[in-house]
Amino acid sequence: MKKIVASLLVVAIAACSGEEAGDTAGAPAADAAKEMPSAEAPAATAASRADLERMRAQFAVVDMDVDATFLSEEEAAVVNKLNQVGNYMSEIYFRQRSERNPAWRDEIASSDLSDKDLVLQLFELHFGPWDSLDNNKPFYGSMPMPAGAAFYPADITKEEFEAWIAKHPEDEDAFRSGYTVVRRDGDSLIAIPYSEHYREWLEPAAALMREAAEMTSNESLKNFLTLRAEAFLTDDYYESEIAWMDLDGPIEAAIGPYEVYTDTLYGYKTAFEAFITIKNPEESAALAKYKDFLRDMEANLPVDESYKNFRRGFESPIVVADQVHGGGDNVPGVQTIAFNLPNDERVREAKGAKKVILNNVLGAKFDRILAPMAEHVLVAEQAPLLMKKYMAGGTLFHELAHSLGPGTIMKDGEETTVGAELKELYTGTEEGKADVMGAYNILYMMERGDMPVAEKENFLATYFVGLFRSMRFGTNAAHGKGAAFQYSYFREAGAFEWDAVEERFRIDFAALEQAISDLTRDVVIVQGDGDYDAAKAFLDKYAKLDADAEAVIASLTDVPVDIQPVYQERL
Repeated sequence: MKKIVASLLVVAIAACSGEEAGDTAGAPAADAAKEMPSAEAPAATAASRADLERMRAQFAVVDMDVDATFLSEEEAAVVNKLNQVGNYMSEIYFRQRSERNPAWRDEIASSDLSDKDLVLQLFELHFGPWDSLDNNKPFYGSMPMPAGAAFYPADITKEEFEAWIAKHPEDEDAFRSGYTVVRRDGDSLIAIPYSEHYREWLEPAAALMREAAEMTSNESLKNFLTLRAEAFLTDDYYESEIAWMDLDGPIEAAIGPYEVYTDTLYGYKTAFEAFITIKNPEESAALAKYKDFLRDMEANLPVDESYKNFRRGFESPIVVADQVHGGGDNVPGVQTIAFNLPNDERVREAKGAKKVILNNVLGAKFDRILAPMAEHVLVAEQAPLLMKKYMAGGTLFHELAHSLGPGTIMKDGEETTVGAELKELYTGTEEGKADVMGAYNILYMMERGDMPVAEKENFLATYFVGLFRSMRFGTNAAHGKGAAFQYSYFREAGAFEWDAVEERFRIDFAALEQAISDLTRDVVIVQGDGDYDAAKAFLDKYAKLDADAEAVIASLTDVPVDIQPVYQERL
């Protein structure tokens, strides 16, 4: 989901949108200046060359050659059109990270920094001057990344935000909406709809989607693209989300504002992104049977019936696809290997959610990262147990688990959602829940005979090493935080021990299996109660690493942290 060097992203953007990256840089930067104390603007200084080279080496560049020969000429043309839409999503997300990003990029490009080219590569790789693998530590300048990114004024506090809503309750829905930015207007705060604030890029993106809709003879794709183009200009995504659930055909394209990970202030604001993929029908069919077990999985959760959620739809199609292009939040930093969308709880209750496994991205990560990590994490006799099929299986069941457990809940007699109650804590608890509940359900599938129980230790070893792959992303990142609380919980439960001789971990497989069940119970209760303070206490206790975990992670210098896929602009 990346480009190989900094300049390529700029070229790709210019190719689809004229000179927007250069011509519009001044306006967003000027707007952003109102939101940031001028004393905190980055100076023209960068990290040392050794640090820059270390950061760059964390990503293995991988050419993602995708076999698209089975697509018709029409289908290939539609994909190429959607690739251009993906580039517009990158333009928007580049500014959602920081509206100063275009100006900073120009500043670096025109500077006399001795390591300018390397700084630019990292700037494009992370969509800004902050290292997304190191808790957004700045590598250019010294300004910390605001918790709310560019969704809110950089200097706003939760206290100010809540005080404004308390005095202006009529603003609450707009301020908490996933489709607005909050800005200062003199002494006031205002909410600006995405359709207005990002109109410069949403209008041409919508036009391209309408052109793609006219080109395709696939009625389900035509319907989605038409409705999503309209949603870009109205901020009403419900009907297009329903249409996306009904997509049928070889082109699987998720385009729009989805995830809230970038908003670490509240977890309200959605980031624009694009996954342009082509479906593998044989592998999709092979995994499709598991969606039929979702209701059984819900019923089997190790919690009281009051915490189980049978309100959601269990349609949940499963798609195995190869990614051919990315955009927006799907491009910088750690690469997505699967996604579970939409996030709108109304759609989930009506239609369920679709799980898309990015087979080529996942395979590259297993070969380049997870398999080589095993000998650093596990004792010699357990390291060979890892199997690629259980990285794929764990990923699938992680995504299935996002459709299980509490969603819409009752709190103080009012209907609300887990996300609304846990706020910025939600993403970390949800990613950890999906991990451990996915593992719990794979063990359930083995118990039922739907997966080979003889491979239980292979699965558990693959799952355990996978926690370290996620923890390398940093415990401030949602997936890293979720992995960390699993690690700490399991250690407390005696699910593994440190072998001082080999300086590796040794898994107690029976204890780990029991701890997976216990943690699934505990995290579902934390979410189902919708208790912010209890969730915070849980994360404060468990979402941290001990010295042994830190030592193992520090030993992984010969293993990339993640990959930087390079996709073709056109099929």
